[in-house]
Parts: sequence; C-alpha cells; structure tokens
Amino acid sequence: MAPTGCSCFPVTLERSKKGSFKFVRSSSSVAGSSKSFSFKKRSTQEKKALIVCFGEMLIDFVPITAGVSLADAEGFKKAAGGAPANVAVGISRLGGSAAFMGKVGKDEFGYMLADILKENNVDYSGMRFDPNARTALAFVTLRSDGEREFMFYRNPSADKLLHEKELDVNLIKKADIFHYGSISLIEEPCRSAHLAAMDIAKKAGCILSYDPNLRLPLWPSAEAAQQGIMSIWNQADIIKISEEEIEFLTGGDDPYDDDVVMKKLYHPNLKLLIVTEGAAGCRYYTKEFKGKVEGIKADAVDTTGAGDSFVGAILNSWGSDLNLYKDEKRLREALLFANACGALTVQKKGAIPAMPTKEAVDQFLHQTTA
Repeated sequence: MAPTGCSCFPVTLERSKKGSFKFVRSSSSVAGSSKSFSFKKRSTQEKKALIVCFGEMLIDFVPITAGVSLADAEGFKKAAGGAPANVAVGISRLGGSAAFMGKVGKDEFGYMLADILKENNVDYSGMRFDPNARTALAFVTLRSDGEREFMFYRNPSADKLLHEKELDVNLIKKADIFHYGSISLIEEPCRSAHLAAMDIAKKAGCILSYDPNLRLPLWPSAEAAQQGIMSIWNQADIIKISEEEIEFLTGGDDPYDDDVVMKKLYHPNLKLLIVTEGAAGCRYYTKEFKGKVEGIKADAVDTTGAGDSFVGAILNSWGSDLNLYKDEKRLREALLFANACGALTVQKKGAIPAMPTKEAVDQFLHQTTA
C-alpha cells in the first residue's frame, strides 16, 4: 500500500502479518539501490552515552517551491519531523546512541515514523501508538531565504495524549542525558507525563537538556507560552535558545546583551547555556567563561531542523565528554562542529532527511575551514 503525495524519499509501506508496516526504500533512492530498513544493534564492545529525547514526532509537509504561500503551493514533500525526534536521529547519524520517547497515531504515518527511527538506529522502545488519535501534521511555508512558518494539524493529535503510566521508566533511568522541548508542556495529559519523566531522569542522575523550541501558534496565548517555557527553566543542566526566544522570554530585551542573558536566563544550576544566531553562529555561557563561535556560510534551502541538528551534535559531543563544559577549547571545537551540522542541514529540504553523518561534517569542515 503506497502513501499518496510527494515525499522527500520514495517509499512504499508494506503491511506485515501483525498489522504493522515495513518501510522500504525504492530503487530511485540514495545510491540507486533497493534497501529494506532494519534496526541494527550497536556493538556491545563500545559503551556510548545514551541520550533519550522526549516529546513530539510528526509529519512535515514542505512546499516543493520556496517563497509561496500554502494556498499557492503546487505540491509538498513529506518528511518526518518533530524537534525531539530530529535530535535523536541527528545524534544517531553522528554515531551516538539515541532513543525517542513519545506518542504517535496507530496509523500509516505513525508506523512510517517508527520505521524511520528504526532505519536510523534510534531506540524506539519508548514510542507509543494511540488507536484513537492521529499522528500530528505540520505544513511548513518556506520563504525565499529558507526561513519557515508553520500550520499545525493536531486537534488533538496523538503526541498530546501520552500518559504518565505509558512512560518507559527503565529507559529513562538508563539515560545519561535526557533531552526535551516545551511543546509537550502545552496540554494534559502529556504535560504531566513530561514532568514525571524529568523527575525520574533527575533522580536517576541524568543530565537534563532543554531546547524550548518556541512554536507560539500551538500555545493558548503568548503569556501561557512564556509561563510554560519558564516553569521548568531552572531544572535544566543544558539549555539551547535562539535570539528570537530570548527576546520573547525577556519581554523584548536585547538578545545580544550578555548582561540580559546572564541576569535573566542563566540560573545557578546551569552548566551550559547556548544562544544560536542562525548563520552567524552561536554564543556560549558557563559559570567560568563565555564567548562566540562564528557560523559557517551555506546556501539555505530549508532551515527546518537546523537547530535540532545543532543540538544533536552538541549532545553527542557531551555524551562523549561529560566534562565538555569545563574546557573552553574543547567546547569551542564541539560548537564549531555543531555549527557545521546546522549549515549542512539547511542545504536540503526536510529535517530528518537532511541530518548529516559525522563523515559529511568532517569533510565539510575540512573544505570550509582549510
């Protein structure tokens, strides 16, 4: 049974005897070869830090032509998305160990998303399927410069309906880093599940990583968004935030003012605060030092997933070196690598399809910094 519409990669969905779906790449896919996706177990000889990403996973529909409204778009490419899932795939593509925890619909899109996680060696054992709600959809308008606007179809969608009792507690306790956003805080029952998962992770000694990933249209109001995002702010060990989010959360203060960042957003328990500036690079703040790492120029086709690719890279580096935030030289190297991941991601359409491998990033850095 084949899904209708365009896709970022040609696919067919074949229903198995158990009613699930097998995700098969067609002969016109990468390298022109036919390939069935299967979950490959990692080598037990090498212990990798496990990074569990909690939250939403959905389908992004991206216009084939940039610079047009949704109404004027002649067609769309279908791509897996959702910030926490993007981060998980980004980590795995770089050779790290990642798991996704969240809920999708018990529908063809939900099965497709699960198979994409399997294909990318992401542990999906914490994924749940809701028979009574659909997988969320997002239509993304691409401006001519690659920036986006979103229209969401999720009233209600399965990701909002994850219950605390559905959490895979053992998976959370195995994590070295527990990563999450703020969209899962918007409505119950997912909000309570999110808070419970954070509590389990903290008590188990996990590093807590937070990317607010502001999507204002999903919140009841701007005030609710500000309060919701800040309600868990002081619990995180790592926070990644954008310039626009600083301006929003501080009520319009200058996002480039270090005093604003340190006085209003840096909290005593925070190990690392990162401010992303798109193509201009990023700033970093710790208790001991602060600075900026310049960005890498790239021709932006679609900025969807660039921030998630960046986060996946920095978390993967952190997983390999839990004291990364204490050494400025190593931290700057990791942030340059993360900037390169973001720069590569914007050169393709879609989030997960655009996540780079370590080899691709190394080659890109060699070409651009030599």
